[in-house]
Amino acid sequence: MTTERANFGTKLGIILATAGSAVGLGNVWRFPYMTGQNGGAAFLLIYIACVVILGVPCMLNEFIIGRRAQANTARAYSKLANGTPWRLIGLFGVFTGFMITGYYVVVSGWCLQYIYASVAGHLNGDASFVKNYFDTFAAHPWKPVLWMLIFMLMCHFIISRGVEKGIERASKLMMPLLFILLVVIAVASCLLPGASRGVSFLFNPDFSGVDSKTFLGALGQAFYSLSLGMGCLCTYASYFKRDTHLTKSAVQIVAIDTLIAVLAGLMIFPAFFASYPDAASKLADPELAGQYSGPGLVFITLPNVFQQAFSNAPLIGELVALLFYSLLSLAALTSLMSLHEVSTAFFHEELNISRKWGAGIVTALCALIGVFCSLSYGNTREWLVFAGQSVFSWFDFLTGQIFLPTGGLLTCLFLGWYVPKQIVKDELTNEGTLRGRFFGIYLFAVRYVCPICILLIFLHQFGVI
Repeated sequence: MTTERANFGTKLGIILATAGSAVGLGNVWRFPYMTGQNGGAAFLLIYIACVVILGVPCMLNEFIIGRRAQANTARAYSKLANGTPWRLIGLFGVFTGFMITGYYVVVSGWCLQYIYASVAGHLNGDASFVKNYFDTFAAHPWKPVLWMLIFMLMCHFIISRGVEKGIERASKLMMPLLFILLVVIAVASCLLPGASRGVSFLFNPDFSGVDSKTFLGALGQAFYSLSLGMGCLCTYASYFKRDTHLTKSAVQIVAIDTLIAVLAGLMIFPAFFASYPDAASKLADPELAGQYSGPGLVFITLPNVFQQAFSNAPLIGELVALLFYSLLSLAALTSLMSLHEVSTAFFHEELNISRKWGAGIVTALCALIGVFCSLSYGNTREWLVFAGQSVFSWFDFLTGQIFLPTGGLLTCLFLGWYVPKQIVKDELTNEGTLRGRFFGIYLFAVRYVCPICILLIFLHQFGVI
């Protein structure tokens, strides 16, 4: 079947949909705990610098490839690779996005459970009660699977409706709502007694504790926060119109992504410091990393923080918790949409089937992966544990620490050294209609700066440096 390729309908749709791809759980929980563990404001400033140095050029890489080829990620790389092994980078990106979808939807389902728990008042209790609640839920034989399937079906409904009527329309609704929820919770958090210490922690830099680990952590967060290396940006760029200003779009998307990360910090740190007099030492203590990072932060620590922070007005505390998990669900859904679309576009175009059938294949296969990831969480079922790690942990490790940096590095080398310079310049300047000296800076960054940064991230993750 041959159909005209879909496009985003408006410039606003491009920005909101692509920003939604970048904005996800990494902004709402990974950025705050990385900032907390690395000294606060100093890390924030270094992170912003890393986003500019690494994030913008790497995002432009995927934009250039996607818009030039006007095809799914695998075919886009193949078109520019001219039959050489470079074409495998696209397939690798599709595979990475597919793998991430399979376990990301599990955590997304947890967010729905906690919306229900907030409404039902199930999170009212001390820290040990909340921890036991999460552990019991995560180990349950079918509840996490049920929520995961519901979340996957929500995503499937949007993706199956197409680019403009599905992804763009949903993004125009969800992204403003996500921003409003962030602002409301951040304001409520900043008005708490003692919250000023949290604001100061986020915005008053102290560079005395900054070391190489801080810089490498900021580089890594910039890479993951922008959804680089998983095919999402390349796929969305294939729906851009030919007159889309790629550089301007990348800067706007990076700015939105960074703003939301900062708002997430304003949402969490003031409430955290209002609840704990020794908040800074708690966040920096490596022995407490599991409690104040990842799922531990979001599903165990924060419910208790909201209770303590609003202890004089428990109903407000419950409302804030409800809004927070609603916000988390929106962030997860906007990212999951882009991950789902990477594989949907691949099956739709490579198998020459309808979009609905392509989306159905992705939904079914990723839901199956999600079942195994969900059941394996916490190493509670030995038959889903390999080499001491659960299936969930293996998916998280392989995609986050190996596949993403590898894909990003190979894309820089591909676009910086293999693809003809004139093609890259034509795309970045819209066939010469956009003037400026940015192209030379961009090409230098892609050829030298970004590969070195990504290589440092890769080596740091394995303790080599």
